[in-house]
Amino acid sequence: MARIVQKYGGTSVGDVERIRKVAARVARWREEGHEVVVVVSARGGVTNELLARAKALNPQPNEREMDLLLAVGEQETIALVAMALHALGVPAVSRTGAQAGILTDPDHTRARILRISGGDIGDALSRGEVVIVAGFQGANLDGQTTTLGRGGSDLSAIALAAALEADVCQIYTDVDGVYTADPRIVPDAKKIDAIGYEEMLELASSGSRVMQTRAVRFAQKYGVPFEVRSSFNDEPGTMVQEEVVSMEDVAVSGVALDRNQVKIVVSDIPDRPGTAARLFEALAADGVLVDMIVQNLGREGRANLTFTVPQEDAYRAEKAVRPLQDDFPDMRVDTYDRIAKLSVVGVGMRSHSGVAGRFFGALAAERINVQMISTSEIKISVVVAAEEADEAVRTVHRAFGLGGEPGAGAGTASEAAAGEPEPPQA
Repeated sequence: MARIVQKYGGTSVGDVERIRKVAARVARWREEGHEVVVVVSARGGVTNELLARAKALNPQPNEREMDLLLAVGEQETIALVAMALHALGVPAVSRTGAQAGILTDPDHTRARILRISGGDIGDALSRGEVVIVAGFQGANLDGQTTTLGRGGSDLSAIALAAALEADVCQIYTDVDGVYTADPRIVPDAKKIDAIGYEEMLELASSGSRVMQTRAVRFAQKYGVPFEVRSSFNDEPGTMVQEEVVSMEDVAVSGVALDRNQVKIVVSDIPDRPGTAARLFEALAADGVLVDMIVQNLGREGRANLTFTVPQEDAYRAEKAVRPLQDDFPDMRVDTYDRIAKLSVVGVGMRSHSGVAGRFFGALAAERINVQMISTSEIKISVVVAAEEADEAVRTVHRAFGLGGEPGAGAGTASEAAAGEPEPPQA
């Protein structure tokens, strides 16, 4: 008998028939003698609908009220899943995030988990009940409802798996694993059988929509292995774990695309120590998440700073930066939303040269212009025009041979190194 935490996303519980199928799957696991905790998202489209209603009334709604509103979606789902299990004769009980003992900081709409007590989940499991927990939400020290941000149900599931010392954490979604690229863009993308936390974290932070970044980081910190698999079939998915044998044999494991990016250019700011610090301190104070940053060489005492933020932070970023014009009267702020971030990820970059040369060479051959560049030990990211994004993904995926058989093509480290220049810190 194992203790299993399963998470079902919005597509998996999108309507009554799909909820019935989730209940049937959960019932099978319980019939095999396992203890099962189920974490669910709001039904597909519900969160966006609630958000649209709120913004129709107020373009900048109060964040406390937003948390109360958005938490409704998951609470609907837990009750419906419990009812579906009851119809199958399976004892089940639903719990909100607060009832499951998910304690967060007071930061509404993007709260961070402080600790998880589990509430009475252990007792319910010992009675043979399936426990269905609302993902995406918790409560702060004052008992106020908080939410964990987009994709927060992934984090809820991983955190509960760690707190409950679960044997298995399964993330059920509308795809059957992690792919070398988005199959909707690259038809010959391949499913990855197993991947390490580091690579999964970089893919998630680069736009792969399979897992939330914070959830992967939490899993890595607490050593929670998890499997990404489809809720529409019984095929094995992708295991995400501490170490994958021979993963350094491949220079690049995957290509990710993030369309949810806005580029902000702050021009004609003083080229002196402290200017950048003031700008980014203002952004941090407003909770803006900054991704890529480029500063040009100063001329005649002036400089330009370019950075990217998630689309949902664009308004907040502009609002945070504008007050600096009181001290920097020549400063200009321009926002560009027709961009996308393209990334290649692979731990093999640490020990093999040639990745950067192949990456930029492939884009140049297709005349795809690069607007910004950022690198880490196992990732290269660039900003490209939104209209060129899909072709850029296909081009890079093809250049590294990721659509071929494992070990074949340009994706292998030995071939990536052949005759190519050394990558810049990649």
